Amino acid sequence: MESTKTEGFTKTPGWLDWTAGPSKPRFKLPPGAVDAHCHVFGPGAQFPYAPERKYTPCDASKDQLFALRDHLGFDKNVIVQATCHGTDNRALVDALLHAKGKARGVATVSRDVTDAELHAMHAAGVRATRFNFVKRLADFTPRDVLLEIANRIAPLGWHVVVYFEAQDLPELYGFFTALPTTVVVDHMGRPDVTQPVDGPQFGLFLKMMREHGNVWSKVSCPERLSVNGPRALKGEQKAYQDVVPFARHLVETFPDRVLWGTDWPHPNLKDHMPDDGLLVDYIPQIATTADLQRRLLVDNPTRLYWNT
Repeated sequence: MESTKTEGFTKTPGWLDWTAGPSKPRFKLPPGAVDAHCHVFGPGAQFPYAPERKYTPCDASKDQLFALRDHLGFDKNVIVQATCHGTDNRALVDALLHAKGKARGVATVSRDVTDAELHAMHAAGVRATRFNFVKRLADFTPRDVLLEIANRIAPLGWHVVVYFEAQDLPELYGFFTALPTTVVVDHMGRPDVTQPVDGPQFGLFLKMMREHGNVWSKVSCPERLSVNGPRALKGEQKAYQDVVPFARHLVETFPDRVLWGTDWPHPNLKDHMPDDGLLVDYIPQIATTADLQRRLLVDNPTRLYWNT
């Protein structure tokens, strides 16, 4: 699982490459476990990055992802289209077609996508589209265009994945709750973990999940949310303690609407690059029983991605 440089492209300065030699997790994943949030990047020589991208990653191929899957002990992957590829889903679809049924996908599509293209992606294993509202990563798309796309993909049984930052939820709340599909929120809506779990910011997110049963959450990316930074890695299984209360609360309150993923290859990180083995060892901190672990890692992603 060696890291590669991006052939033909200049990687964004200051952003780290993924860890080439992750540790073997101490936590044994349950049979059928799904890494429900990960990416493939390029390789750029085969699948060029989008001209309108906000960043250029290092290459992270399907073969490297599948090797990591096996090393960590996962059975399947959900591969999410990243903004560096824009609406060109060829790298994603190629990975799905080579996964032998062990991967599903989250695409990014524009309003001019054809029905034939949607059906071809569905046949390859795509089960959702992603709307990115993080301003530093994606350009603004009008809400009416996104709603049009959501209505287009709903008959296929797809859902919508949304990525946003916590301070933007008040503005986006009405749009999210009006979507005609299941809505999966990336990384708990990126809460400020220096604020209390029962404070107003995270409270609004909890309200959305409590009052809208079609809203799910990924309890992923503690390495992005923790304010402890690299120091947290020294604790191994006790890493990212400041994020644990938020993720554990979601897992215990909404056990049938939570997902977990590595976020490999962890794009856009500058301060530290996580060890994916230690990220797996974080799971028992937020899902503290075998039942919760099975729901989080097996039952929920299987129901959402393989039963449609």
